[in-house]
Amino acid sequence: MSSAPSPEQPADDPALDQIGPALSRLRRRAPASRKDLSRNLVLNVVADAPGEMTVGGLAAEMGVAQPVASRTVAACLAEGLLRRAASQADGRRTVLELTDHGEAERNRFAAEQRRAFQQITAAWTPEERVQFARLLVRYGADATAWSRQQDRPAEQPD
Repeated sequence: MSSAPSPEQPADDPALDQIGPALSRLRRRAPASRKDLSRNLVLNVVADAPGEMTVGGLAAEMGVAQPVASRTVAACLAEGLLRRAASQADGRRTVLELTDHGEAERNRFAAEQRRAFQQITAAWTPEERVQFARLLVRYGADATAWSRQQDRPAEQPD
């Protein structure tokens, strides 16, 4: 997909200024309780991690302080959604893993979100739904890559 503006949609389209607020509204309108939103976020971060996930890594990925992440993890541990395990890379570290129950809850959340998406987009064509879903998934992947790039220290010139 080209990043050059098309004649139908110039790069200064006012809709581009509405992306942030739209994503914020989308998050606030999720069809789940606040507790479910936090659990879903934690389960997705742990499941989607490219490697081992610690509480500190979870806090960084969620953009919250470590005590906030620790409380959320403690609740997920108590509910049997996560378990602690020894790191395979460094046995002194403790990492987080999804339990079978955690994976089932993650799937339940995804099914709820799909039903909500289908209801919200009921007036859309099937093609519009799929196109939007693909672009949103792509946006999420690109945002993750961008975020990781931002976290890398700048290379020093020789």
